[in-house]
Amino acid sequence: MANPAVLLTEKLQQAASATQPLTFRQAPHNLEAEQALLGAILVNNEALDRVSGFLQPGHFYDPLHARIYETLATLIHAGKTATPITVKTFFENAEPIDAHTSVPQYLGRLAANATTVINAAEYGRTVYDLATRRSLIVIGEDMVNAAYDSAVDQAPKTQIEDAESRLYSLAEQNKYGQGFESFQSALVTAINMANSAFQRSGHLSGASTGLSDLDHKLGGLQRSDLIILAGRPSMGKTALATNIAYNVAKAHKLGDPKPDGTRETTDGGIVGFFSLEMSSEQLATRILAEQAEISSEKIRRGMIDETEFRKLSGVAAEMSRIPLYIDQTGGITVAQLSARARKLKRQHGLDLLVVDYLQLLSGSKRNDGNRVQEITEITTGLKALAKELTVPIIALSQLSRQVENREDKRPQLSDLRESGSIEQDADVVMFVYREEYYVERTKPAEGTPEFSDWMTKMSLVSGKAEVIIGKQRHGPVGTVELSFEGQFTRFGNLARDYMLPDR
Repeated sequence: MANPAVLLTEKLQQAASATQPLTFRQAPHNLEAEQALLGAILVNNEALDRVSGFLQPGHFYDPLHARIYETLATLIHAGKTATPITVKTFFENAEPIDAHTSVPQYLGRLAANATTVINAAEYGRTVYDLATRRSLIVIGEDMVNAAYDSAVDQAPKTQIEDAESRLYSLAEQNKYGQGFESFQSALVTAINMANSAFQRSGHLSGASTGLSDLDHKLGGLQRSDLIILAGRPSMGKTALATNIAYNVAKAHKLGDPKPDGTRETTDGGIVGFFSLEMSSEQLATRILAEQAEISSEKIRRGMIDETEFRKLSGVAAEMSRIPLYIDQTGGITVAQLSARARKLKRQHGLDLLVVDYLQLLSGSKRNDGNRVQEITEITTGLKALAKELTVPIIALSQLSRQVENREDKRPQLSDLRESGSIEQDADVVMFVYREEYYVERTKPAEGTPEFSDWMTKMSLVSGKAEVIIGKQRHGPVGTVELSFEGQFTRFGNLARDYMLPDR
């Protein structure tokens, strides 16, 4: 039997709540700040320049204020003067604000009550911040509704990814997703890029790979590019990718602080590496072997002496300071990869992303059973991510076995495995090819006439590799020759005659 005291308390609470008036929470807004900003622009059109870089009509809470702001911006950007007189023609047929105030009269009051232009940016930031808070409320409500309405057997992973994507877009909307921009703005960006290339070591418009001949062909790793690095097994795809990732991270430098306190990368970059096949320890061992010039096999088996161990320790201490971040989670979807990349950029910054390798990613469930469509979704997603984060993405890819059936085993674009979308979505397609690998496997018996020919062939190809650029959207195609030291899994610049010192 229920406790009579508890029942009485519940009834009293119900009675009290019934007599209290209902209260509603309003979305955060500040009409006074909106009015002050519009008034400042009407009095001095230059005030628009202080807010137009981040403030859009949709950020205003009051629809009339949004329409006034849009009209002011349109007039001023057209080179005309915006005053209560010139603007009122756009609102002569508008609904009156109340029985005593028309919109043209309201414009006059905004101008009459305007504060100084000095405060325009502050008012604009207030309007923007409150709009952001309203967007957060919408996202939160959608999350709650989706969580309530989803089926019991439906995994919440998709909802989490969607929420994270929306939150990231909201946090970065000042940097990304601005919509259309003027050609003048694009020209300024192009000139700034040219200036950066002039200032950067090597005069490259993109981040240096650390391999001068490859940089000469590519102009460095360009922002927003999807770069496919493909090859057959044992050609050195991962080795080349780790070499480039380490070189970029090691060269990382920041510029002087900007007025807002942020600092931009001037050389090298912060690197994110998705190692879907190897563990982070295996990847670190490869880079350690390369830098310390000690065979990775000796490191793994503990076959090093005290001198080599001290060398490893010194190199490891130096390497620990470079901005290279590794995610070793296998079997993730392209949506999960995108969410993690956004988080890395938000928390630490990001200038280059490496994915090893593309075929180990999975798409959404809607393409289950259709691998071609799934690869198309993955490459499209990676290209969209490169543009969204404005970073180059190097995605490693396998090649089909048809390469092995040809006499000349140099890869071609048609060898890209599983989908033509890889070639279509990529800005650059590069193939790693080492003829030494194939010649080595045709070794005849010693003492035979063929052995002498084989030795001659080996001497020509030993320690050499080719990077074949099969597609480059903004530059030439062709072949770049590199050196390759297999014991250290290291690619390097091939010595040229003009590089050799005089004797």
